[in-house]
Amino acid sequence: MADYIHVSVAWPYVNGDLHAGHIAGSNLPADIFARYHRLKGNHVLKVSGSDTHGTPIMVEADAQGIPPRELFERFHKRHLDVLQRLGLSFNLHTHTDTENHHQIAQDIFKILLDREYLYRETQQRLFSLTENRFLEDRYVEGTCPVCKFEGARGDQCDNCGSLLNATELINPRAKSDGSTPILRETEHYFLDLEAFREPLAAYMEKHQHHWRETVYSESYGKVHEQRGRPITRDVNWGIPVPLDDPAWADKRLYVWFEAVMGYFTASIEWSKNNGNPDAWKRWWYNPEARVYNFLGKDNIIFHTIIWPAELLGFSGLYNDGDKTPINLPYDVPANQYLNLEERKLSKSRKWLIPMPDLLDGFDPDAVRYYLTAIMPETRDADWKWDDFIARNNNELLAKWGNLVNRVLKFAYKHWEGVVPDPGTLRPMDEELIATIEAGFASVGERLEAVKLRDALAEAMRLATEVNIYLDNAPWFGATIKEDKPSAATTIYTALRCIDNLKILFAPFLPFSSEKVQHYLGYDEPLFGSLSIQTFQEETRSHEALVYDESHATGRWEPSQLRAGQTLREPEALIRKLDADYVQEQRVKMGLVV
Repeated sequence: MADYIHVSVAWPYVNGDLHAGHIAGSNLPADIFARYHRLKGNHVLKVSGSDTHGTPIMVEADAQGIPPRELFERFHKRHLDVLQRLGLSFNLHTHTDTENHHQIAQDIFKILLDREYLYRETQQRLFSLTENRFLEDRYVEGTCPVCKFEGARGDQCDNCGSLLNATELINPRAKSDGSTPILRETEHYFLDLEAFREPLAAYMEKHQHHWRETVYSESYGKVHEQRGRPITRDVNWGIPVPLDDPAWADKRLYVWFEAVMGYFTASIEWSKNNGNPDAWKRWWYNPEARVYNFLGKDNIIFHTIIWPAELLGFSGLYNDGDKTPINLPYDVPANQYLNLEERKLSKSRKWLIPMPDLLDGFDPDAVRYYLTAIMPETRDADWKWDDFIARNNNELLAKWGNLVNRVLKFAYKHWEGVVPDPGTLRPMDEELIATIEAGFASVGERLEAVKLRDALAEAMRLATEVNIYLDNAPWFGATIKEDKPSAATTIYTALRCIDNLKILFAPFLPFSSEKVQHYLGYDEPLFGSLSIQTFQEETRSHEALVYDESHATGRWEPSQLRAGQTLREPEALIRKLDADYVQEQRVKMGLVV
């Protein structure tokens, strides 16, 4: 029976272009995982969107002298374009400034308030005398009280990962003008995280066996330290606090509180868009469904403590009175950081790889392959341009692309464009086919466990087995003239293995797998299509990326290639990378030291 798999991806701020760190950290692993489960025939709902309300957007909009909405709408469109070009198959990639998200976030606030999981407290916050406003998180910097890093932000230290309040910073300073803020009283609502300590600890213990050690140890080590955390702030950009009280008119819901709700609100939006308003419940209230949250390591606590606490707080009230508990994340496979040439990515220092530029210069599957091969699943990884060239040319091209090209071209030329009749398969042929078909289990087991690097390496190992077979089997040169039946057996065996490998590589390399599907004579695509669509709400419209799987035919099962099946003339599958060309692209990106 098909499983229900919910794949949720961390929502990046739209204050600039996506970079390779965003893709390696959460977007690409989520897509590989979702594509695999679609091929398995499971019911996949993959959602995410742009985080539009964070202070990073306000800070950048201030710097450009434009309203936050203008900034986020510009970069949201650019994000959608990158996601589509890279083949990231979201059922819905929306954003957090929709009417749908506003309404549900405000409803959840009121539910938590009614259930007494929220409380009010007066606190001292940093206030800028020169700007006459409170300085929320990214508007203030200082020294981290935990690790003494001097560039910590008012919400989090990027050096040690500690979640912070701005008042905890040592020697705080306003980001805009460097002035020293003062402390001033203000009132805010807090989420009572202390009330959820025990159920959250039990939840983590239940899932310990399949969580990554880095995720479990950090989360379990901090769950008993949790106390109230403010969920409102003194800014004028974001979701209004839903209270009929003038004192709260200029305050907004804190972005960390409402953005994680996007996994839930986007599911509901997707259901509404598809004319089945209750469809989302199949993933959220089905006890057999599994929810996976993909993110980077700086977001772990938000997804293992804060978001589950919110879910526990409002569980039940969105299911028409049904007391079935809402599903908490089954797994939170957080990745570590991606560095660049042994230096940490830095937007301020312009030391990063913008995805629009990367996709202008290189094929999407080349990028997907390399980012998967070095994916920072258990420790930080490093993008190195020389290694990118080597892996593309010596692995992706040499072991897979050339295998497809030489076998399909040979078959197309010598058997009049059809799959040859193999006659009786020899033991070596049957053994190879069995070895490759075993990959559906060996690659699949790794994908199920979200061990994506290992899964890709296993698929490439199997491709190598086919290359070794061809080096030793009769099929080339004089054989085609002297013993064409033997050559036909070999070519059929190789084509059958390529047909299998096409599926094993498909979650990682969807574009080239679709090409192989076409070359082998199939008329139907493996996957569905991606499009950017406009959705109309009551007062405004918004754009979103949508995946349509209605015409997808790919299945995670062995090849049924038939003798006599018509082939199509193949073209080169993988492009060889030249060092001079790569250097030109680096110069264009400003990445030359």
